[in-house]
Amino acid sequence: MSFFCCTFAAVFYEMNEFLETEEAILKMLKTVFDPEIPVNVYDLGLIYGIDIKPDGVCDITMTLTAPSCPAGDFIVEDIKQKVGSVDGINEVNVTIVFEPEWTKDMMSEEAKLELGFL
Repeated sequence: MSFFCCTFAAVFYEMNEFLETEEAILKMLKTVFDPEIPVNVYDLGLIYGIDIKPDGVCDITMTLTAPSCPAGDFIVEDIKQKVGSVDGINEVNVTIVFEPEWTKDMMSEEAKLELGFL
């Protein structure tokens, strides 16, 4: 077996492992709900970015439906617990931003249907 083949196999394995971790994180995010809205934070379009570092740190950038959302702390803690339970994730950092401002257009089709916007 050549060096190239072994290197390719290692890169392929790492990429596959990364995709599995990313999929598990998305699955967990779809179990996090704003207590006032019957749709998960991912389908609501509140998740702006997910950055998984090789050392197991996951940085999530998100917004809330409104800056004064009373459930904000609850949602952040729920995300930290659930994403933190994913194999390979050692730490979860959640940063809340309000740029760009969240709009209903950011919701998935399923969320719009669930909330009666379609």
